[in-house]
Formats: sequence, structure tokens, C-alpha cells
Amino acid sequence: QAPLVESGGGSVQAGGSLRLSCLASGYPSNWGYCHGWFRQRPGYEREEIADIDNRQRPTYANSVKGRFTISKDYAKNILYLQMSDLKPEDTAMYYCAARRCGETTYTRFGQGTQVTVSP
Repeated sequence: QAPLVESGGGSVQAGGSLRLSCLASGYPSNWGYCHGWFRQRPGYEREEIADIDNRQRPTYANSVKGRFTISKDYAKNILYLQMSDLKPEDTAMYYCAARRCGETTYTRFGQGTQVTVSP
């Protein structure tokens, strides 16, 4: 299966926005995969920040709720994470992830894309 491939990371000032993309053609929704975004901040473990199921129902970690939006283009198998009102504490490596929709554990991760937010 083709790997998950993230893009769209970069450097931005606090209050700015970025949109991350993830090509998930190797784990398409019509094969029963659901998707999410994780991040790993310096000195912290990797954490799940957003998930979207096969009915397009999103869930978010409290730390990003109201600022980040997860969405999916089912036809193109591309996952997005729109990030707004970014804060320095959002600085992290961001990972796209896939899981079987009937399971809760993510088993596939991309290589990650770095997001750096300066004060």
C-alpha cells in the first residue's frame, strides 16, 4: 500500500494559519479506513488531535478545538487539517494517520510535516 504523505507544514507567526494535506490513497475510505491527525511537540509524546470517521464526523482534542478543522476529500483520498489562530505551543511535527474504522487504534502513520509557530 502507498504510504501516507503529508505536506503543507512551514513557519508562521502566532495568529496565522496553515493548511496541512495528506495523500491517503493507500488507505482509502471506501476500503474501510478512517483518518486522523497527530502531533508531537518537543518534549512530549505523540498525541491525537483530530479524527474524522467515515460519516465525516470530526472529533478534536481540547487543545485545538475551535481553531483546527479536519476534513476529507473522499474522491481524491486527501485529508486536510486547516489550522487557524496558531500559537507557539502548536509547534510540532504533524502526522497523518489511518485506522480501520471498526477499530480505535491507529496503525499507519506518515513521515510527518513540521509546523513552527513563532511568537
